[in-house]
Amino acid sequence: MAMNKQEHAQWSSSFGFVLAAVGSAVGLGNIWKFPYMVGESGGSAFVIAYLFCIALVGFPILVAEWLIGRRGQKNPVNTFADVAASQGKSRSWGIVGASGILGGFLILSFYSVIGGWALNYITKIASGEFAGQDGDAVGATFDAMLASAGTLTIWHTVFMVLTAIIVGMGVTGGIEKTAKVLMPLLGLILFVIVGYNVMNGGFGEAVAYLFAPDLSKLTADVMLAALGHAFFTLSIGMGIMIAYGSYLGREVNLLKTARTVVILDTVIALAAGLAIFPIIFSNGLDPASGPGLIFVSLPIAFGSMGAGTIIGTLFFLLITFAAITSSISLLEPTVEFLEERTSMSRTVSTIVASIVIWLLGIAALLSFNLWADFTIMGNGVFDALDKLTSKFILPLTGLAAIIFLGWQMDQRSVQQELGLSNGTWTLWQIISKFVAPIAVVIVFVTTLMD
Repeated sequence: MAMNKQEHAQWSSSFGFVLAAVGSAVGLGNIWKFPYMVGESGGSAFVIAYLFCIALVGFPILVAEWLIGRRGQKNPVNTFADVAASQGKSRSWGIVGASGILGGFLILSFYSVIGGWALNYITKIASGEFAGQDGDAVGATFDAMLASAGTLTIWHTVFMVLTAIIVGMGVTGGIEKTAKVLMPLLGLILFVIVGYNVMNGGFGEAVAYLFAPDLSKLTADVMLAALGHAFFTLSIGMGIMIAYGSYLGREVNLLKTARTVVILDTVIALAAGLAIFPIIFSNGLDPASGPGLIFVSLPIAFGSMGAGTIIGTLFFLLITFAAITSSISLLEPTVEFLEERTSMSRTVSTIVASIVIWLLGIAALLSFNLWADFTIMGNGVFDALDKLTSKFILPLTGLAAIIFLGWQMDQRSVQQELGLSNGTWTLWQIISKFVAPIAVVIVFVTTLMD
């Protein structure tokens, strides 16, 4: 049923909002990317740098996007335009909101393809397909999946349909309700896998790898990798948190809520490391095996360990749950925009947006097989979408949001809304006006030079 155009949805509770925000933040970036980045960047050195950077960059930009979204109470484009106008600034700031929506739209097209991989692997692990297979056999299975346009299309379609159904059900009936179910299940599965690892070897080595300080490995490259991941892991720069903030009531304390989200996001990322690395170490695998850590290295371990079928199935359920809670947040800004700026109902807006994203996802998955020779500036469609969003759209949108909050909005009203005393407010201004923007610029310039 379409929402009344004169009303703007609201989260039913701050708890539901926190779970939805954490669900958005806890995606493949935490369960898939974070562990292999730790592996490639020297273990604990990366963790230390990441914790430092997320506090100085991710946290203030997250708060900025929520505050702007709550002020506007509309889709990201209208929110930026209206809030800017209320501050006596140009409505052209709406371009920032449009950039965020575009970023989420493009990311979901290839994110859904990876979500489809996870769904496919649930069936493979559960059926015992990897039992007794060596690295070459598991690698060949992964390569065969990528080479099959039909297989990728089926699972990409299933993943997008699941995402569309949830978003089409609305903010409280779909997104919030799903987060209340999937996030506790995600936590439970992580707990079970970590508990299994405690009892079956490799856990002590993993703890040392993740947490024992080794500052000799804290290089400039590690700091930059940590800074970049701290920025991207919280779903900032994608229009998501602006859209989610637009559904927030004034009673929600933004700083306390952001602190909760950041802590839970980080805890889950570290727990994912404790779920993955003990299995890697106890099976003599390479912790620095890159993106293949999840889809190649771990299936080798699951195929050779006791209870591997059960643990492996749970693990890929975990990956899928994390992917879905993020994918619904990636779709929401586009749906909110279409619903508010056109005569389409929420249901129709969701269908239209999902079909276009699905089609772009088809182009992305074909870059692994039938369109392997087609490139855009030297990159296949999948990699081109990834680089366009991660190197340009996300950092520039996040940078614009924090600059808008720190330099364009009335600072007295911001201080009052955040409830900060004069001393804490000074610290906040130093971080939001200088530290966070400069850090984002450093990441942006550095990634352009890669």
